Amino acid sequence: MGAETAAERATREYAEHRGLLFALVYDLLGGVADTEDVLQDTWLAWSARTGDPAAAPVEHPKAYLVRIAVNRALAQRAAVDRRREAYVGPWLPEPLPEPLPEPPAGPGRAAQEQAGPAERAERAEAVSLALLVVLETLSPLERAAFVLHEVFGYSGAETAAVLGRSPAAVRQLVKRAREHVRARRPRYEPAPEVRRQVTERFLAAALGGDLPALLRLLAPDVTLIGDGGGLAPGGRRPLTGRAKVARLLTALARRRTGPGPALDLAWPTANGAPAALFSAFGRPFALLVLDLAPGTDLVTGVHAISNPEKLRAFGPA
Repeated sequence: MGAETAAERATREYAEHRGLLFALVYDLLGGVADTEDVLQDTWLAWSARTGDPAAAPVEHPKAYLVRIAVNRALAQRAAVDRRREAYVGPWLPEPLPEPLPEPPAGPGRAAQEQAGPAERAERAEAVSLALLVVLETLSPLERAAFVLHEVFGYSGAETAAVLGRSPAAVRQLVKRAREHVRARRPRYEPAPEVRRQVTERFLAAALGGDLPALLRLLAPDVTLIGDGGGLAPGGRRPLTGRAKVARLLTALARRRTGPGPALDLAWPTANGAPAALFSAFGRPFALLVLDLAPGTDLVTGVHAISNPEKLRAFGPA
C-alpha cells in the first residue's frame, strides 16, 4: 500500500471525530439540519486548511476541529433564533433515535463506516430533551461553556481555548450556566425500565380517559409541551398544573374515540430515553417522552413532538 496522502489523512482525521462534532453541535443547536450545515462548514474549513501547502501541519486535529465546529455553531445561533421567533407554538429539540442515524454521503463516509464502535460511542453523547429545553434559556456562550465543560468533560483551560475566552471568563460562564440549569432541572435520569413502566401506565390512563389514574401519576407542577410547529396538532403554549394537564389529555382521548386512522405504538429510544412513538399509515404521528421527579414515579414533564419535520428519523427507512 502506498503512503497516505495529505488529503486522505485529512479525510480520515475528520471522519474519526465527526461523531463528537455532531454531538457537540447538536447539543448547541438542537436541530439536525442546522448541525449538518455546521459540520459541512467545518469540513470545508478543515479541508482548506489541510490542503494549503503553505500552512503548518495541525498538531492536534481533534482540538482544531472542535474549535471550528463550536464557533461555527455559535455563529449559526443568530439564524436559529430568528426562526424560533416565527415558530408556531412551543419549540422542542429534534429528537434523535439510537443508534444515531448515519450521516449523509459526503467527505470521509467510507472512513466513517470503518470507525465502528468508537464513533458510535461518541455519537451517543446526546443529552435529554428536558435538559436541551433548559439549555435554550442560556446565552449562546453560557450554553457552549456548559456543554463543553459539564456534558463533555472539557477542562476549564480547554474550554477557554475552544471559545477564545480567558479561563476566568469561562469559569464565570460555567458557574452561571450550572446554577441556572440546576435551578430548573435536577441532575437525575431515571432507570430506563422505570421510565418505560411509567410511560406505559401514563398512556393506559391517558388513552383510556381515566382521570383519577392520571391525577395519581402527575406531579402537581407537571408541564406538558406539545410541538406541532403549525404542521400538526400541538398546543400554542406549554400547559402547567396537574388538573389542567389531566383534563386536556382525557378530553383528547374522548376525541380519539371517533372515526380516524388507527395508531400503531412502538417503543424507540430518543436521546437516550425510552419513548413512545405513534404512527398512522406507516408514518410517525407523534413521539412522547416523559420526565420524572427524582426518586419517584411522578411525571413532571410531558414532551410531545408531532411536527413531521422533526420525526423523519423515526419514519420508514
